[in-house]
Amino acid sequence: MSLKSLTKDWEPMSYGFLDASAKCEIRRKTLKAIAVPGCQIPYASREVPMARGWGTGGLQISCTLINPRTTVKVIDQGADDSVNAASIRRFLSRVSGAPTTTDTLKADLIQSRHRIPEEKLREDQVLVLQVPNPEPLRPVQPNMSIARQMHADADYGRMWLQLYEQIVRSGRVMQGASYPSLVHGRFVMTPSPIPRWDVPKMHMAKHLTILSAGREKRLHAVPPYTRVEPLVFDDVPYQVEEHGQLTCTRSGAKGYFMNEIPQNDGTSTYEVSDSELGIKTIQKADGDTVELGDTWYQDGEMTQ
Repeated sequence: MSLKSLTKDWEPMSYGFLDASAKCEIRRKTLKAIAVPGCQIPYASREVPMARGWGTGGLQISCTLINPRTTVKVIDQGADDSVNAASIRRFLSRVSGAPTTTDTLKADLIQSRHRIPEEKLREDQVLVLQVPNPEPLRPVQPNMSIARQMHADADYGRMWLQLYEQIVRSGRVMQGASYPSLVHGRFVMTPSPIPRWDVPKMHMAKHLTILSAGREKRLHAVPPYTRVEPLVFDDVPYQVEEHGQLTCTRSGAKGYFMNEIPQNDGTSTYEVSDSELGIKTIQKADGDTVELGDTWYQDGEMTQ
């Protein structure tokens, strides 16, 4: 046996940027997260050419799952053309040779920061959500060792108390993004900083959702057709943002999550947060042939 037989030719980088060992480990941990829905699984988060806190967790999952036939879509708070989304999309394409798209219906792998697309995802699609803080108990228990034990005991009393205090003080639950949700009747998770509008989209969804926090080195998953129930009291129903009656000034789309744009005169205009949905709506109004998929919401009401 020679030293040369134990080595291989030099390559500028591994396929998909991450080395084989890293991808094997992430795949194993992802399978475990799928088998135990909502449970945080630690993994050895690797260095990628991006600052921690800017989507390194989601990027590692995407680099692990991608192949040359995977069509990739990357969005940042609903927009396909933001700097963060465009940079990650270009990076994934360069390291894998995979085609990219902005159309939700044509994508196989969707990496997102803080939003779930308005068009319903299929069984053959995977949604990867970037998560800055995966621990829902951190606001009520900063000691992570105790928080882990609370998860093991399914002890979420402090979270219920926090929600109760918000109702007593403000008359309603003030929790906005990252609304704590019970997965499969067992683990409470934080569903990334997606707005309350998006949380019901995860309940019994057809697609697989993987949530990864690179800085915290933890990931969790919501398999297809899994119950995801926001923590609510029986007499205080869960409420999403009141965007159902708002109309997008650019596309005319109505009944979807909107971005508020303050004007110089003190008023506000609104644009649909899902930029590709707005573009499709404009193209359809112009008479172009465009496929507009079924959406989670119709006129501000959640569909079945």
